[in-house]
Amino acid sequence: MSEDTSERQLCTFALDDLYLALPVADVQEVLRAQALTRIPLAPTAVRGLINLRGQIVTALDLRTILGMKAGPPGQAPMNLVLRGEGFSLLVDDIGDVVGVVDAAGEDPPATLREDLRSVCSAVFKLEHRLLVELDASGLIERAFATAAVEGAIA
Repeated sequence: MSEDTSERQLCTFALDDLYLALPVADVQEVLRAQALTRIPLAPTAVRGLINLRGQIVTALDLRTILGMKAGPPGQAPMNLVLRGEGFSLLVDDIGDVVGVVDAAGEDPPATLREDLRSVCSAVFKLEHRLLVELDASGLIERAFATAAVEGAIA
């Protein structure tokens, strides 16, 4: 029986000291900081709307989705636009595209924070760091599930 050696491409990005990724197939493009139009009464994770060449895209704050504190003041987040979803994720920095072998992916360790583990598809042990692959649909669901909890508390 042979081991699965199929390789996939992941788009990497950073959030504080976390090294995160999404499958390249889920990413439409990456953009520098864009002007955001705020949405009154929007869920906390929704930072606003951006106009992407005439397409309206909802910008979601990945820090809020993952229960992290706000980023450093004065640091404008980058946009990771999701393919076909109408959403972008605000991240600290965009990394490289890396190839990973599916068989090298592991389940998230118990030591990974629960809010991150719940949206994690796989974890890859790289030479000097841990790469956490996220589930784009799970992130969007979590952004709006958090809003439902906020509404129930209010």
